[in-house]
Amino acid sequence: MKHELPKLGYAYDALEPFIDAKTMEIHHTKHHQAYIDKLNAALEKYKNLQNKDVEDLLKDLNKIPEDIRTAVRNHGGGHSNHSFFWKLLKKDVKFSGDIAKNIEKTFGSYEEFKKKFREAALGRFGSGWAWLVLNKGKLEIMSTANQDSPLSEGKVPVLGLDMWEHSFYIKHNANKAAYLEDFFHVINWEQVNKHFKGEK
Repeated sequence: MKHELPKLGYAYDALEPFIDAKTMEIHHTKHHQAYIDKLNAALEKYKNLQNKDVEDLLKDLNKIPEDIRTAVRNHGGGHSNHSFFWKLLKKDVKFSGDIAKNIEKTFGSYEEFKKKFREAALGRFGSGWAWLVLNKGKLEIMSTANQDSPLSEGKVPVLGLDMWEHSFYIKHNANKAAYLEDFFHVINWEQVNKHFKGEK
């Protein structure tokens, strides 16, 4: 079974003016597809791994054969992270539900959560991701380098933001802070609530 590019479920321009259509199209059809193609190539000679979900591959990288471990980490991580990311994006969804209550309880307020998430995102040197994760049932903010997944550290992603340049450069140039502010306008809190409850 080959890994395939998931459908977005919305048009490339659905997030305008916060995330532009051109970025979404290139990000989805070029960057995400490239991770999938390279993951499939890495798994070609290991038929026993081809039917596993990419998340399961990432949860225990030490069990992946050494000759393809880096490729699975990088390209499997890219596939998993992006598949997760697309579902998180939708305009005009209210901050509400269990995740809202738990964010306010954990961080003190939504504004304090935003501040700490912003620090994680802008503090990541080079390419990577900012995350809100569940770590043994507790919410925490973290960042990962490149396409590394929190799953590889035994943590459950709840919310994630791609901080690679290809995510924002067309619209925001080098202004990561503006991209980050726009992201807060397109978080699909309904989906974040699902992740918080352990649903896909």
